[in-house]
Amino acid sequence: MTFLLSFPSHSTSSLSFSLSSPTTKLTLPPPLPLVSLSQPLRQLLHIRRKSNTFNFKCGAVADIKAATSLDQSEEDNKVLVGPSSEEERVVVNYDWTQEWYPLYLTQNLPDDAPLGLTVFDKQVVLYKDGNGLIHCYEDRCPHRLAKLSEGQLIDGRIECLYHGWQFEGDGKCVKIPQLPADAKIPRSACLRKYEVRDSQGVVWVWLSQKTPPNLDKLPWFENFARPGFQDTSTTHELPYDHSVLLENLMDPAHIPISHDRTDWTARREDAQPLSFEVAERTDRGFAGWWGKASDQPLPNFLRFEAPCVLQNNRELVDEKGVKHYFTGLFLCRPTGQGKSMVIVRFGGTKRSPIANFFPKWYFHQNAGKVFEQDMGFLSSQNEVLMKEKVPTKELYINLKSSDTWVAEYRKWMDKVGHGMPYHFGHSTISLPKQPAVIEHAPAGLVAGFSASFPAKGGIGTMHAPNVVNRYFRHVVHCKGCRTVIKAFQAWKNALSAATIALVALAILVSARQWKAILLVLAAVSSAGVYGCSTAIAMNTTNFIRTHRRL
Repeated sequence: MTFLLSFPSHSTSSLSFSLSSPTTKLTLPPPLPLVSLSQPLRQLLHIRRKSNTFNFKCGAVADIKAATSLDQSEEDNKVLVGPSSEEERVVVNYDWTQEWYPLYLTQNLPDDAPLGLTVFDKQVVLYKDGNGLIHCYEDRCPHRLAKLSEGQLIDGRIECLYHGWQFEGDGKCVKIPQLPADAKIPRSACLRKYEVRDSQGVVWVWLSQKTPPNLDKLPWFENFARPGFQDTSTTHELPYDHSVLLENLMDPAHIPISHDRTDWTARREDAQPLSFEVAERTDRGFAGWWGKASDQPLPNFLRFEAPCVLQNNRELVDEKGVKHYFTGLFLCRPTGQGKSMVIVRFGGTKRSPIANFFPKWYFHQNAGKVFEQDMGFLSSQNEVLMKEKVPTKELYINLKSSDTWVAEYRKWMDKVGHGMPYHFGHSTISLPKQPAVIEHAPAGLVAGFSASFPAKGGIGTMHAPNVVNRYFRHVVHCKGCRTVIKAFQAWKNALSAATIALVALAILVSARQWKAILLVLAAVSSAGVYGCSTAIAMNTTNFIRTHRRL
């Protein structure tokens, strides 16, 4: 899904490339042995070690001629991503709370209600006070631990709807209805505050209570500050781990297959080997170039930065010598075990004229379709990672020509994963210490039942609180799409009434000329009803592959 909607086609015969990024290029680590398997699987496949090589046969591998174990290992080393050296596995100091996490698009923050969000296992509440200032607190009332996100805003103050306690922007309690008139509010009746910043249209939160916010770590995206830069931004809630999400987003090789014909840039026949060059590795991430094996120089520059920010940049120089900048930006947030949220921002300083003919909601529903096309794969991948309880090197077969960024990401997790609540690294793993808490039991039941039958689309309805339902994955987080759906629903109701009225009049009138006119108008009105229904369905109905439809 990496950059499906963001960049022009790779066919750029009339354009020249120019990118400003680090020029230092590092060679990739040494090659990886054939595969490393768990002991039970070794026994099952009767793998024997001879002379430090595996005598391995797999019936699922086609077009491979018989070869000796040594020859086979050498052949595999040519196509598989190499292992990490011992030096690269050095553990670095890391504290996941001492980071900025993307919470929400500023434009979608509700003005009249608090918003409950989660980062890993920390639940926070976000709201705007009477002056429009954004505040963030731990999502629980100090009285009896009720969720403040279930409360309401009164005169710019957040109120817990359990007993009516009210809190001002600094977290101080200013009203307790049950307190005697001559009593003072206890000092301990205050909220735990988190620092937030509104930067480039995104609200970020600093989760550490021990250290002050480090503004040097607050992400800043140069292209978004360029004159004339326009972007389309969407938010999506997803039923799989943020690390699985990031893997998917930094994997350009799957786009032609999984997203075939989703738009004009993805075609199955374009699947081919890709080239990757790692230009930078640090304790906070990695960066490098990628493109088709035939592209010289490689046109795309990818950068992953802790804790969960991924961007892909490309610069194009047109026939007039004008440089244009394009960015695909993915701001991921872990929202609990097997859950994540991503803010997707595609933009550039030049916009395709074709894009101007489509409303914003069309691009939003198309983005939802893209995530739905991958959802089954990624949910099952997440499930296997949890069940197998081994590092990814024991499970993945990473190819140099498609999976370099995935391997780099999991190796980075080896360095810092010890400082996270849980992680799945290339060579290391730490599982969650506590099981996931299932909230809203009926919703969890519906989601679980629906997810159990993904082959035929599940049972979720538009308004069922179900994380595999497009309405609750995107629309509830997007003011624009909510407004559009309400407008289409209103037009649908009005046109339905008009259709009935016109048909009734056509029956009552006697003149043939008027009957014809009224019936034509009824047909037009009926077509309008169909159009509105189609638009609503496009924004609320999940994508189901043709061969999986009932």
